[in-house]
This record gives sequence, structure tokens and C-alpha cells, in this order.
Amino acid sequence: MLTLQPLFSRFFVAASFINAFIVFNVFHALPFSSLVPFAVSHQTYDRLRIYHYYLPVYWWVSQQLEQHRKAGHQTALVLGISAPQGCGKTTLVEQLQQLFTWLGHRAASVSIDDFYLTHTDQKDLAARHPGNRLLQLRGNAGTHDLGLGSETLKRLRELRSAGDTAAVPRYDKSAFGGLGDRADPSTWPVVSGPLDVVLFEGWMSGFAPLEPSAAEAVEPALAAVNEQLRSYRTTWDELVDSWLVIRIGDPQWVYKWRLQAEERMKAGGKPGMSAEQIADFVSRFMPAYTAYLPGLYTRGPTTARHGRTLVIEVDQNRSPLAQQPNPVV
Repeated sequence: MLTLQPLFSRFFVAASFINAFIVFNVFHALPFSSLVPFAVSHQTYDRLRIYHYYLPVYWWVSQQLEQHRKAGHQTALVLGISAPQGCGKTTLVEQLQQLFTWLGHRAASVSIDDFYLTHTDQKDLAARHPGNRLLQLRGNAGTHDLGLGSETLKRLRELRSAGDTAAVPRYDKSAFGGLGDRADPSTWPVVSGPLDVVLFEGWMSGFAPLEPSAAEAVEPALAAVNEQLRSYRTTWDELVDSWLVIRIGDPQWVYKWRLQAEERMKAGGKPGMSAEQIADFVSRFMPAYTAYLPGLYTRGPTTARHGRTLVIEVDQNRSPLAQQPNPVV
């Protein structure tokens, strides 16, 4: 029988209950062939990863949903997930969504990437900041359509009745030779109510702006990004009910993870970036990581509240550390 692990211990869940839960509701029921798309044994890695990582997080989010309902909220719980690129947040979101579905709740997911500016609007932004390398391409604060994002989140969390629907924007990163553009609205997926949980993930979610001089000290180009970041709290972060932060030991790991992703794409017959292209791409995000991750890890996201924020630290293999950080809120 499996033993209780650190993440479960943090939630004060009895080991006997969890073992029984896994045996009868997960190991015997969930289609593991669809979980964790890595080339490893489904009999070992998949089940251990679900037990040590995905299931504890699911349990915590379920507790957050219960608190949300007890507080009298009828809207769906909006869970903000802040995690660096490549650390496994997309896979985590996919597994959480499937676990909620399989175990009796309805969940939908959306990424801040879905709210990038249109190709035309991004070109206009770049033209207004011709010398700023951080705003020439999509990615940093200022390259998102905040109005579209807040409108979408509000529609999703209000899906409380059967028959209610909301279209979720999608962004086509392959358009215009990889520069990207918003996908045609006719192709956007439609989510049906009632919804219990909205999973809202992003690499820079919950970042708090610095004093202008501090941002400029990191890199002069970051000053404009830092100013744009001030609007994210009121338009997006205020809509988040609970926060999950995936912490990493070194932002330089993002280079390695991106390289691994490109190698998997090439192995699958898809075009991928060279090592030099990857370095240039990731370098555009590094100033933001340098400036904002320390505050995120010590104080939590902008709208973090006591008892509604979970920080999990992962290693270079994207697995939770045995010794987890103390709560920040």
C-alpha cells in the first residue's frame, strides 16, 4: 500500500482514506493511457505522479470549492495557476480537469495565451515601442487583450445552469509564420454549464509590478512592461478566488524545458526552433522572471488571501520536492 506523501500531509488527509480513494476511484477507474504524455511506463511513473502530485492538488482545489460554496458563492470557483513556461502546468491543468470530470464536477480551463492581442494589434504595439525588444512579440504584460480576458472569465464563472454556454477564445501560434494571431471565433470551443471550477493558467499570472526604478534596473525595456502590468490586477487577478503557484528553483530551467519541448516536436515530425532561436525566445521572458518571481514566491500573487493560496515547488524533472516551502499567505 502506498504511504502518505508530503503534499497530502499538508492537507491533513488520512493516509488510509487516500489509499482507499485511490484504489477504488482512481486506479480501477481512470484511463491512465490518457494521463501524462511522457514516454515512460504507465504502471510506475503515471500512477506515482498522480498520487504524489495531481491527486493532492485536486484534493486541495476540491477543498477550495467547498469553502467557496460554504461562503455562499454560487459562481464557479476561479483557480488562478501561476507557473513558469515548461514546468508542466498544461499537463497539470489537463489532469485536474479530467479528475474533476471523472469524479463528479464540471471544470473548464483557459490560458492567458488565449488572450494575446490580434496580429494587427501586436504589430501596432511593437510600432509604438520600436526599441523595446520585450514588446515586439507576444508574451509579456501589454501583449494581452485584458478586456477579452475579463469578459471570458466572467462568462465562464457565471455558467451555473444547464443550457448556459460560453465560447472560449483560442490563439493560433502558428499563424503568420509563427508570429501568431487570434483564431477565428467560429473555431473557438464552446463550454456548457453548469460549471464548478474554472482553471485559469499563465506563466506571469499574479505578478505584482515593481517601483519604476526597480523595474528599469532589471532591464530598461522592462519599464514599459512593468507599467502595463499594473492593469492586470484589477482586470484579471481580482476575478481569481484561489491561487496555485508552481515554484521553481531557477528560472534558467525554462531554457532546458523549452529545448526538450522542441526536441519532442521534431521527433514527432513537426518543425521546431533551433537552440539559438530558443535562447532568443526565452530571453524575452527572463527580465520578468528576474523582477517578479521573488515577490511571487515570498508574498504570493497580487490577490492572494489567507487559506486560499497553495505554493508547490518542483524540481528540474517537474516533480514536487519532498521538502515544500512554507505557506506565504
